[in-house]
Amino acid sequence: MKLTDFKVLTFDCYGTLIDWESGIIEGLKPLISKLGQELSRDQILQAHARHESSQQKWTPTKRYQELLPIVYKRLAEEWGVSVTQEECMAYGQSVKKWPAFTDSVGALQYLKKHYKLVILSNVDNVSFVGSNERLEVEFDAIYTAEDVGSYKPNDRNFEYMLEKLAGLGIEKHEILHTAESMFHDHGPANKHGLASCWIYRRHDKEGFGATTHPVDMPKYDFRFTSMAELAKAHQEPLCG
Repeated sequence: MKLTDFKVLTFDCYGTLIDWESGIIEGLKPLISKLGQELSRDQILQAHARHESSQQKWTPTKRYQELLPIVYKRLAEEWGVSVTQEECMAYGQSVKKWPAFTDSVGALQYLKKHYKLVILSNVDNVSFVGSNERLEVEFDAIYTAEDVGSYKPNDRNFEYMLEKLAGLGIEKHEILHTAESMFHDHGPANKHGLASCWIYRRHDKEGFGATTHPVDMPKYDFRFTSMAELAKAHQEPLCG
């Protein structure tokens, strides 16, 4: 199997293209500053992952910018901190400010010359507009949790994407699903018979950070530690 075997790269966005862990920590600063205890970065991210995943399960049709304020409130309750509704809502609006990884723009602009680029993300449409501006590329299709009415790893999200791509004349074997999260993306990709590429952003860290532990590790077909590494791996055989 080679990278050049595929015509379409489908991407998770947050954690893969957008540095959501840094964005989360920055957005939670007003809450973190009130803590009477010192928590590590990973302890904060793991608590966030737990509440986010739970809330996505209980309210699958709620837009991401409306779901995050509930996560903020649940974290405040867990940590024994008082917060206002305004603080919770401000956190929900922070997504569009989350930074892109430094290599995302260049890699996407290169890959755009060789593939159709598609987003499959647990985000709402308005928040993604802000992220898309930071990524500086025009995606060929954008499928959000708001569009589908559920959150990954729900099968519906992948079924929706595959149906819509089939309508564009794209077959499953032409798709390489490219993502960081084993829980949200690689597990469902395995289930739906999609080849997948792991962008292992946390290769120099322990644990799964802001993504839920997958329990059983899914398989993947390619592994890179960055988008730049993926782009380079595609480019090298062409230049050989």
